[in-house]
Amino acid sequence: MKNRWDQATAELFAAGTELGLRVYTSNLLGQDPDLVLHGGGNTSVKTTRQSVFGEPKPVLFVKGSGWDLRTIEAAGFPGVRMDYLLKLGQLQSLSDSEMMRQLRLALLDPSAPTPSVEAILHALIPHKYVDHSHADAVVTISNSPDGEVLLNEIYGDDVLILPYVMPGFVLARQVAEATQSLDWSTIKGIVLLHHGLFTFDDDAKVSYDNMIDLVTRAEDFLSRSANAAPPAGANNRLVRVDALQLSSLRQAAGKLFEGPVLLQLDTSEAAAGFASLPNCGDLATRGPLTPDHTIHAKAFAAVLGEYPLAGLREFKQSYQDYFATHALPQHSCLDHMPRYAVWENRGVLYLAANRKRLDIVRDITRHTLAAIQNGEALGGWTALPRQDLFAVEYWELEQAKLKSAAVRVEFEGKVALVTGAASGIGRACVEEFMARGAVVIALDIAPAFETSFSNSSVLALHCDVTDSEAIAAAVLQGVSSFGGIDMLVSNAGVFTESQTIESMSDDNWDRSMALNLSSHMKVMRACLPIQKNGFDPSVVIVASKNVPAPGPGAAAYSAAKAGLTQMARVAALELGESGIRVNTVHPNAVYDTALWTDEVLARRAAHYGLSVDEYKTANVLQQEVSSADVATAIALLAGTSFSKTTGAQLPVDSGNERVI
Repeated sequence: MKNRWDQATAELFAAGTELGLRVYTSNLLGQDPDLVLHGGGNTSVKTTRQSVFGEPKPVLFVKGSGWDLRTIEAAGFPGVRMDYLLKLGQLQSLSDSEMMRQLRLALLDPSAPTPSVEAILHALIPHKYVDHSHADAVVTISNSPDGEVLLNEIYGDDVLILPYVMPGFVLARQVAEATQSLDWSTIKGIVLLHHGLFTFDDDAKVSYDNMIDLVTRAEDFLSRSANAAPPAGANNRLVRVDALQLSSLRQAAGKLFEGPVLLQLDTSEAAAGFASLPNCGDLATRGPLTPDHTIHAKAFAAVLGEYPLAGLREFKQSYQDYFATHALPQHSCLDHMPRYAVWENRGVLYLAANRKRLDIVRDITRHTLAAIQNGEALGGWTALPRQDLFAVEYWELEQAKLKSAAVRVEFEGKVALVTGAASGIGRACVEEFMARGAVVIALDIAPAFETSFSNSSVLALHCDVTDSEAIAAAVLQGVSSFGGIDMLVSNAGVFTESQTIESMSDDNWDRSMALNLSSHMKVMRACLPIQKNGFDPSVVIVASKNVPAPGPGAAAYSAAKAGLTQMARVAALELGESGIRVNTVHPNAVYDTALWTDEVLARRAAHYGLSVDEYKTANVLQQEVSSADVATAIALLAGTSFSKTTGAQLPVDSGNERVI
């Protein structure tokens, strides 16, 4: 494992403070996904702070709940009174809820984040710096039949190895009892079987170096003794999956979740290799890499075969049995949706409520599948018994975190497809739908469009929407990434050269019809079968004020937009029985688009004897219309606010006398 320590950077972070150095080494740990993933692990530093009476008091700064080591800052380390923590550590029993209440009472700053559940354990370890990771290599070896024996061979006397117990107060007591007569200077770390690794020292660099050294030893052992690689070329032998199948699976998964969800198909070499293993179904249901992962990925996977919907039903039954076997009276069953599914000879599916959680599930699953294969090579993947996994999945402290984030924003779990998304109204729609919680498949032909969004909630694809094959390929790629399409914003268009009918060229007319009319039919034709498996599906067509109020010289544009509006009306009639709403917006005078350059605006304003500002507000309300204004209207039409509206035409123009 790479040691990322850089002395010059460390000195910049430290800036004379121990907490600054703590931030630096925490970030180093968080940068390596083989150590911690998405909020996993925790770190601390012991120091002193002056009380209000001017007395130096020992304080533990420990990672706060909700912070990620990769990006944590000083504010993410709440200060907790050491004397209070040490007294808590002397108690013989303490419930989880009471422990967290006491930790908050011990805070120096009542408004600080809630301290880690491992705060008491960090306080009991008699070193200034404490690092804790869920290192893949260490836990993989632990999850083998002879894991403890192998770890003893690897580490000798450098490490204390302890059996698994629940995190929190129980773990703190276990470590306290196991180390009563221990000379802490004789060990570099503590391995918690099936859980992770602690290292510590009074020097931040030494504690970090110990972590890297101990994990490297485990990695070296795996490379010699396991090093299980997936079958080469497996992704070239996969049974191909079409977009309709994926959208059907997403619909079924959403019913298990009781709301819209995202689904992603992974056909990478690693995923394909695992899905092609003859015993992949057995391996995927034996348990996770570490019990902490049950919070995000559940205790076991779904296994799908030739009839994937049957596989989801089987998972539901298995999960109900799992709950019935291990639940106590105070437990309420969580949703029955798997968070990942191994689809035999097709790949691996990830499922989640939103994009952030989808990324978490994907990363955890990829690490888990690699670890499972290495563990199997060591004699058989042996995760914790299911009762221990259940205890963590239904742990009141973790469930409280999930419930606090359970309120869903309007479009969370939904997928939108937006055409003409590079600029203007299209780009504003992408931003608006993302702000409301959706993920977006964005299509355009602009150069370098695929790299024009930095947010992972947008899949930007270069696509000529006049080309049916290109549209089909984009839809498949989008559905493979997000699972379906719920909302379609058909926006792509062009204002072709102004020509009278008498002087109209065939090319000008045909170009307008191809992009302003026919392309919308092609996009709808490709999306509608997928949308029929969607959640509250809707289509919004972007037409123009030129439909109700055309102007001379715009026959090609106006006729195409009028035809588009008529097609939308027919679509509303045809799709009502499928629950798909189709509505149209007619924007006008939207000047923050690529069409309206400063030069064009100045020329048009001068033509009417107006200033640019006067020209922009030459409407009934005397207010400028922006792309964002149109996007807001489109989002409202696409959402549940207009769930009883279809076939409507909505002007977004601040009032146009000719339209009124």
